[in-house]
Amino acid sequence: MAKGRIQGLLALLITSILWGSSFPAIKLIVMDVSEYTYTWVRNLIALVSLAPYVFYTYSRGEISKYIIKGGLLAGVAYSLGLWLQSWGMKFTTASKSAFITGLYVVFVHVYTALIMRRYSVRLALALSLSIIGLYILTVPRASFNVGDLLVLLGALAWAVQIIIVDKFCHSNPLIFTFFETIPALTFAISALIRGIEIIPCRTFLLIVYLGLMCSNVAYALQVYGQRFLSPAIAAIIFLFEPVSAAIFAYVILKEVLDTMQIIGATMIILAMLISSIGEESYKITNRGSFKY
Repeated sequence: MAKGRIQGLLALLITSILWGSSFPAIKLIVMDVSEYTYTWVRNLIALVSLAPYVFYTYSRGEISKYIIKGGLLAGVAYSLGLWLQSWGMKFTTASKSAFITGLYVVFVHVYTALIMRRYSVRLALALSLSIIGLYILTVPRASFNVGDLLVLLGALAWAVQIIIVDKFCHSNPLIFTFFETIPALTFAISALIRGIEIIPCRTFLLIVYLGLMCSNVAYALQVYGQRFLSPAIAAIIFLFEPVSAAIFAYVILKEVLDTMQIIGATMIILAMLISSIGEESYKITNRGSFKY
């Protein structure tokens, strides 16, 4: 069990790092193509790369309505969040978007407290530390514009996605991820209505990276990792995403990372450690075969 918990924590940490790397990439992508084109092309790449494995699994009769339902439900929330985030980032900075996106942790904790009724002082302390650290890290401007509102709505969608994954986390991660990416293809309709866009080579390579690593790998790891952790704990672990986003933004976009931001990142890491302590943070899970 202890080994499984460590694997779960590592899986969610890697997921957060991959998601963090997406912020500067998205910022560069939406400078060249619309958020509609970016969203459906990214997910088409993710689908095509997973298709051989899915067809093989289907031929063995190992795909059920259970995993299709879970994947599609998560996919609706995921695609809405992805679209709203990329749209909003046209009007705000990568670091500010990282802060607002990170507020999904608040929505998940409200769900945990009011619906699941499994909350504690330790979780409240971890949440407070993480939000304060997130604010210090990302240094968002005081003004609030339409881009910020769009990213906030995207954060709500991400929270719903985390909750849905919690319900279906014993699914085969790769099969679940395949169906999770399908709803985002609907944005191809809007993209075609607006007109076919030519994607520059550099931009296409960035989209390929996001489709393979930040969609397929990251979401498969999320499904696996959430088997061992409650959604409230998982949400705090995911707040390492803006920490890595700040680092990637510094390296790629030359956005300054100062002493206060380092302090903020440290507070988030401390919140992760606090939230991970205690038996109630983890699930008693069967590590047997997947639910297909």
